[in-house]
Amino acid sequence: MSDAHASHDGGNHGSVKSYVTGLILSIVLTIIPFGVVMTGGFSNLAIAVTISITAIAQVLIQLVMFMHLDFKTEEGWNAGSFIFTALILVILVGGSLWIMQNLHVNMMLGG
Repeated sequence: MSDAHASHDGGNHGSVKSYVTGLILSIVLTIIPFGVVMTGGFSNLAIAVTISITAIAQVLIQLVMFMHLDFKTEEGWNAGSFIFTALILVILVGGSLWIMQNLHVNMMLGG
């Protein structure tokens, strides 16, 4: 007997163990950047990298543990949709940061 529960459409609903594991990992990945910021003993680059890495890991853990996104062939469209959405977000956020950085540099040169 499996811990996972299959729905009427063949999807996997997960188990209590997977939800608890996801919760614990999410809490740990929230505490790590909080601790890094609150100690104040790290450079701004180290803080930004830590926050970024733990944020990406937390998104992936929540997608797998809570939303049951996997890369199986029968559910490939879910993975494809996620990858497309992630690409659009990277372009949007990266482009916005690039524009803001260029505006900051140009304002410092002009003022």
